[in-house]
Amino acid sequence: MSATQIKQILSSYKTIAIVGLSKDPQKDSYRVGAYLQNHGYRIIPVNPTADEVLGEKSYKSLLEMPAEIQKTIDIVDIFRKSSDVLPIVQQAIELKARFGRPFVVWMQLGIVNEKAAEAALKAGLVVIMDKCLMVEHGSLCGAQK
Repeated sequence: MSATQIKQILSSYKTIAIVGLSKDPQKDSYRVGAYLQNHGYRIIPVNPTADEVLGEKSYKSLLEMPAEIQKTIDIVDIFRKSSDVLPIVQQAIELKARFGRPFVVWMQLGIVNEKAAEAALKAGLVVIMDKCLMVEHGSLCGAQK
């Protein structure tokens, strides 16, 4: 995936479900979520142990959020171990079949799951692996708000 393609994704899509978004401000997922909020993105936390993260209601999974929220998701950003990614991607595929979105599955830095990526691509999703959404946004879109 080229820098131009990633920049286009980050410019076009503004609603991001963050799977594995932590309540802990010391965690990378929390810092990335806060950064995205500060740069005009709508975040939807997905964390089965949190009721709320960064002032937003948190959901147990992609499939457990209300349909009116599911059908707004543009990007599913995953902060989970590589071995935990496939079921999350399968949920994203189910939403894509139901609502025509999300458009992108984004696996954060250090997260690679080829089987999940293959399934997502087959379902018509764009896949980005092993890249930090915050770092990519900062370098490609600048620090503008």
